[in-house]
Amino acid sequence: MLSLASCILNHVSYSTMARQKVLGIILAGGRGNRLFPLTFERSKPAVPFGGRYRIIDFVLSNFINSRIFATYLLVQYKSQSLIEYVRENWVLSSIIQDHFVTVVPPQMRIGPEWFQGTADAVFQNLNLIRQHKPDLVAIFGADHIYRMDIRQMLDFHVQNKADVTVAARPIPISEGSSFGIIAADNDGRIRGFEEKPAKPAPIPNDSKHAYCSMGNYLFNTDVLIDALVDAQKNKQHDFGAYVIPSLVKTKQLFAYNFSNNIIKGIKPYEEKGYWRDVGTIKAYWEAHQDLLGEKPVFDLNNELWPIRPSYSKMPPAKILSGEIVNSMISSGALIKNATIINSLLRRGVTVEDGVEVRDSIIMDRVTLKKGCRLNKVIVDCCNVIEEGVHIGAGSKEHYMRAHLDPSGITVIASEMQSAKL
Repeated sequence: MLSLASCILNHVSYSTMARQKVLGIILAGGRGNRLFPLTFERSKPAVPFGGRYRIIDFVLSNFINSRIFATYLLVQYKSQSLIEYVRENWVLSSIIQDHFVTVVPPQMRIGPEWFQGTADAVFQNLNLIRQHKPDLVAIFGADHIYRMDIRQMLDFHVQNKADVTVAARPIPISEGSSFGIIAADNDGRIRGFEEKPAKPAPIPNDSKHAYCSMGNYLFNTDVLIDALVDAQKNKQHDFGAYVIPSLVKTKQLFAYNFSNNIIKGIKPYEEKGYWRDVGTIKAYWEAHQDLLGEKPVFDLNNELWPIRPSYSKMPPAKILSGEIVNSMISSGALIKNATIINSLLRRGVTVEDGVEVRDSIIMDRVTLKKGCRLNKVIVDCCNVIEEGVHIGAGSKEHYMRAHLDPSGITVIASEMQSAKL
């Protein structure tokens, strides 16, 4: 039973939410070109991650855990895989009117063009916002691995009587020229916003860091609609490049410091404010390494803020024999006398006798035949890796289906994709 103190804390935490009707819009149309070949036939948010997840699961879980239950998912490029995944795994109650996750492909309501940018994607779906009549619209990206209690950002927005709040992440000022940088006062009031500036503005009282926009926004609905109409008139299509900078002088814009976001259940050894853009093969591989170890940088085991995985009918993993060190093995896997080190095996993987897997990611329903060796390799779904081959770091011969990323990581496209490459 909850204590009285816990009940009061919960009431305070949810009191702002109770007074505000919030609509979620998730921008999930990214091509993910830098994740090639993992994005050859799927969009970036649909790329598998961890043992049972896809990248989209992280932002959707953040919305559901934050009690934002009305969400539109705007998709575009190579969206079929993502559409089917959401339909199968993210169906909310149809009994309650405002509990839904609805996928919205480009409707081309104002012309033959697809979405021209982030702001244009929302503009082309203003009818959904007007139909829902929310007080606030939460517009978030779908491409990142993180946990975030959006309620805390909402409370900050309301307490400051903001028109727009931008989620901001402190980064070393030396990296600021690669991001959209926010110049803010001590109280968070935004005074400037610039994409990839040569001289990034530092955080007040912290000359070594700058505020990087996370691409996550809270808008008062009337402000959002007016800003999108203005952007369309001026043939501008992006939030970061035009909408946010255009509002700085006329509206109350605030930066919400993501490092202040508190998530229940976070372990002391985890990185505070963990957030990764897994937009490259190197970043994607490194984020998987963050899941491993006795004290992982990002621990997926958090009952108080769960990342909801896809549904699976597969049985538990079966390990007949072998050596497994610092690795994650998912359901349905079958391992026979193999060596698996610092690696992650997704569902339904079969590993035959004498196989050696190091520092690798093996995706769903892959078969690794007898005696093959993989070192720093990502193997996409449904592949069969032949007997005795050596792929990746230290191999002497090029594997004909391999894509060598500039980072030194080898990627094997899915069996279905390989025939088209």
